[in-house]
Amino acid sequence: MSPVPFENSPADANIPAAPVIGSTQAAADATLSEAWVTIRARKKLILAITALGSIYGFYQGATQPRLYTASGTIEIRSGSSNEYRVGSSAGMQNSSRIPTEMAILKSDSLLLSVARDRNLANDPAFMPASGHYRNIDDPSVRMAVVGALQRDISVTDVPKTDIVRISCTTSKAQLSADIVNQLVQDYITDSFQSRADATNRVQDFFSRTLDGLKKEVETSQEQMLDLQKRLGVLGFDPKDNQITTTLDELNKAAGEAQIARIAAETRYQVLSSMDPSILDQAGSAYVLSNVSSLRSQLNNARAALAQLNVIYGPNNPKEQAVQSQIAELNKQLAVEENRILSETKQAYLAAQAQETQTNAALDSEKTAAYKLRDDLLEYTLREREFESNRTLYDGLKQRLRTAGVEAGLESTEIEPIDTAYAPLSPTLKPRTNIFVLDTFIMLIVGLILAFVLESLDTGLRSVAEIESVSGLPSLALIPRARRSVSDETTLSTAMRNLGTLSSPKSQFSEAFRALRTSLLLSVAGGEPKVILLTSATPSEGKTTVSINLACVLAQRNVRVLIIDADLRRPTVHHRFGLNGKVGLTSVLTGSVSLEDAIQTVPEIPQLDVLVSGPVPPFPTEMLGSETMRVLLERCKGIYTHIVMDSPPLLSVTDSVVLARDADAVVMIVRHGKSSKHAMRRARDLLVRSGAPITGIVLNAVDLNSPEYYAYYGYYGYTGYAAAGVDSAGWDSKAGSKEWTPRGPDKHDPGKGDSE
Repeated sequence: MSPVPFENSPADANIPAAPVIGSTQAAADATLSEAWVTIRARKKLILAITALGSIYGFYQGATQPRLYTASGTIEIRSGSSNEYRVGSSAGMQNSSRIPTEMAILKSDSLLLSVARDRNLANDPAFMPASGHYRNIDDPSVRMAVVGALQRDISVTDVPKTDIVRISCTTSKAQLSADIVNQLVQDYITDSFQSRADATNRVQDFFSRTLDGLKKEVETSQEQMLDLQKRLGVLGFDPKDNQITTTLDELNKAAGEAQIARIAAETRYQVLSSMDPSILDQAGSAYVLSNVSSLRSQLNNARAALAQLNVIYGPNNPKEQAVQSQIAELNKQLAVEENRILSETKQAYLAAQAQETQTNAALDSEKTAAYKLRDDLLEYTLREREFESNRTLYDGLKQRLRTAGVEAGLESTEIEPIDTAYAPLSPTLKPRTNIFVLDTFIMLIVGLILAFVLESLDTGLRSVAEIESVSGLPSLALIPRARRSVSDETTLSTAMRNLGTLSSPKSQFSEAFRALRTSLLLSVAGGEPKVILLTSATPSEGKTTVSINLACVLAQRNVRVLIIDADLRRPTVHHRFGLNGKVGLTSVLTGSVSLEDAIQTVPEIPQLDVLVSGPVPPFPTEMLGSETMRVLLERCKGIYTHIVMDSPPLLSVTDSVVLARDADAVVMIVRHGKSSKHAMRRARDLLVRSGAPITGIVLNAVDLNSPEYYAYYGYYGYTGYAAAGVDSAGWDSKAGSKEWTPRGPDKHDPGKGDSE
């Protein structure tokens, strides 16, 4: 098994994640299993809190007060007024009426009225007796009494009905009934009074509003009538007025005058431009009939004169008479022609003057009509204002009458159904229910507290947690060693301190054999020679793991050296019962040779021990010296494995210095003691120094705890090992090491063991 890189190192950033089948289900199972582990780990706390809840539930059920509950019912009908209510929907009111009335029944003002009527503030059956009179108007007394009523009174509705149930629970039976009945009575009175007050307020508002609207209507009507008079409007039709009638007549007269003027002008121009001798040819439309008659008489006279001139000759008296007649006719014809032209001209001038006067009168009437249009617009606005005020006035007047009708209907909406009577027996909760409820509540509290404490606990307790926090693999779990007191006097010091030596078939020994197997397979290309064991903080069991690991390594029939590299607080020599005056520091300073400093353990012939020796003034410099490196190289040529016990990482830097020359570095984590922050810090120190971190060993584990119950198949495993049967073992031949099957007859506890 090769060292696993840092969890979030760049080397792992581009490695694609392998597809996981059923990852969601696996995550859910992991979460449930972790929750179950937490519950088992904190079961004592959960059981203790649950037991307290059971005891309290039993006590609460046995000592519950004797309370009496009285109930009464009332019906809150939708009311006849809803049929006549203006501008509201009965369906909408019915849906919210019952909850509203229930809220009113428990309102502070109504409960305060009940407290006043029953004098509950000074009733010893309701409030604790005191030596002085309580004034309900005192804020503190009022708050206490109303709060007690809020707690004691319950208001519920009967589903799918308009019935409301009112209940009261006190220590006195009659007091409970009296409070319910008083509450119903005050509720009915308050309901009627509040509705009457609301109606009166509405009526007062409507009355004041109607007075103002009435004045506005009257003012608008007066202004409209005055404007009608000024416009000359007949009746209420603004189009029926003198100006519009005169304008129509003038338009008609102007047209007729224009036609007459055109006709007269045409006649005058025609006659004035004609030869007077041919006026009779203009036609009867221009010349009167007497011109034609005179012209005919003149022609007849001239014909007669010509005839007389032929018959009688000139100077005939008849001829002279005819000539005189012709002269007279010419004179009359000239006069008639002049008269006709003069009359035609006068007729033209008269028609022209009439047209001018008619147009002037029409222009004047148009100006008056324009002014009339503006007045009619004002009249229309006045009329609309009058109609609006009158409509609003009529509507408010109708609502006022309707409000008066509703005031008489609202008083019949609340009807008492059942009167409250004093109960004969108290109302007690079942003791079993109280016991079960309190037990269940405290069980939930215990579970919550257990998970809270688990989340606040920074200790490392499980393999999954360690691997998640550190990003390093777990090499082995070392169970907590149990030392037998009866063997203290019969065993040697090494046997007492080495569980793998005193109990080779125990779970403790099997755990170290598993650690040995993990370490031997951790380095690619061969077994690690120099194994450094360290921890983040002191007292995590480094020395215990070091000496037992060295012991199981030596049981492979190979030479193993354990070096106590903790030059500050050395303890290896105490565990083996050896002399600690000569050791590693003595060899590094050159005062003794390596062979003279090496000590042996009689119980383990293949294991040599190099204790720390005298404590030097500068341990870090000594461990990081070239002499230490040369010493390790020399030991590699002599021993198969070298196990070094070193100081804690976060206390001193000795372990970081020694890790440079190690083939495998193992971090020891004590179960329940090491914190997550310390582990991360120690791991970071080793990663930055380039140390070959192999993995983590979880020490002092209680295998009976929920986290590790039956871990690695320990069920039945102890019995299997106790029989002395190993299914496989290590076999070393001619310098090569490989797995070879080994049966029970070939089992050699000194040369192989089961992993």
